[in-house]
Amino acid sequence: MAEQRRLERQNGIIAGVCGGIAVRFSISPFIVRLIFFILLLPGGLPGLLPYLILWILMPKRRD
Repeated sequence: MAEQRRLERQNGIIAGVCGGIAVRFSISPFIVRLIFFILLLPGGLPGLLPYLILWILMPKRRD
C-alpha cells in the first residue's frame, strides 16, 4: 500500500509551510516559495494571510 503523505511543516526557512506543501505534493520547495513570494507582491495580504493560517493549522513534522 502506498504511504499517505500528510501536510506537515518541514524543511523550513521560516516556518516550514512551503517545505511541507512541497513534500505533500511532490514538487520543489523553491516553486512553492516562489508562488508565495509572487502572492506577496500585490500588497502582501494575498500571500501572507494563507501562509499565517497554514502556519497555525499545520502540525510540526513528527520524527
